[in-house]
Amino acid sequence: MAEKTIFKVIFMNQGQIYEIYASEVGHGAMFGFVEVEELIFGERSTVVLDPSEEKIKAEFKGVKRTYLPMHSIVRIDEVDKQGTSKISKVEGGNVAQFPMPLYTPGEGNKS
Repeated sequence: MAEKTIFKVIFMNQGQIYEIYASEVGHGAMFGFVEVEELIFGERSTVVLDPSEEKIKAEFKGVKRTYLPMHSIVRIDEVDKQGTSKISKVEGGNVAQFPMPLYTPGEGNKS
């Protein structure tokens, strides 16, 4: 049986860094967005629960597919095994990305 591919997706959302795991990642049908499907979370078989993973699990509860803006993606890796999904604060200086559209329509593209 072939092993299932696992992707680690790291993206920014409202001043926080999200790290999630998924089975499917692609360019999707919406222009400028990355489509992330089949989110993977840790099993509840252990007694010790990670509060950060529980928070992100609750946020994505019932989500089949999510679309992330391309400019919010920090990194996408294909990994051998799943780690812990988490939300963390952005660390570093006082520099932040200015929100702007990734692509702007040209004047000659009017329909």
